[in-house]
Amino acid sequence: MEKKSLPDVKIRKLTLKDLPQVAIIQESLIKTKVTPQKMAILREHIKKEGNISLVAVLGGQVVGFMISEVMMNSFGLDQSGWIENFGVFPKYMGRGIGQSLATRLFEEYQKRQIHEVYTAARWDSVDLLSFFKSVGFDRSDFINLYKKLEQKE
Repeated sequence: MEKKSLPDVKIRKLTLKDLPQVAIIQESLIKTKVTPQKMAILREHIKKEGNISLVAVLGGQVVGFMISEVMMNSFGLDQSGWIENFGVFPKYMGRGIGQSLATRLFEEYQKRQIHEVYTAARWDSVDLLSFFKSVGFDRSDFINLYKKLEQKE
């Protein structure tokens, strides 16, 4: 069964009142509860001046989100956009919502004269990698590095 696109989807700025719905979408994707700490980080992100984060709304419900941040003088880049988190409610996937969010985000970055946008994804997240490829992402000059710190009690 082919999913049809949703022309009535509205893209707008993410607000604090959207957080519960964003958390529900996130939980449906990661199959675990969004912790209060993660909610606090999201709240602070939304309050931070200059960030561009968006939601897709259908019939008054948030059905998708894209959280990004503008980085200045970071690792040799004058300024850049970073997509930090993204999700679409599973029953609405494949209907152009992610494409609409990405298109609007790129437009907002261009208005600010930001021409480089980065993100990261796990190598085994095939659907996510496929989505980012579909909106024009490719491998970057950066290499992701990782260090696990000991948990202290």
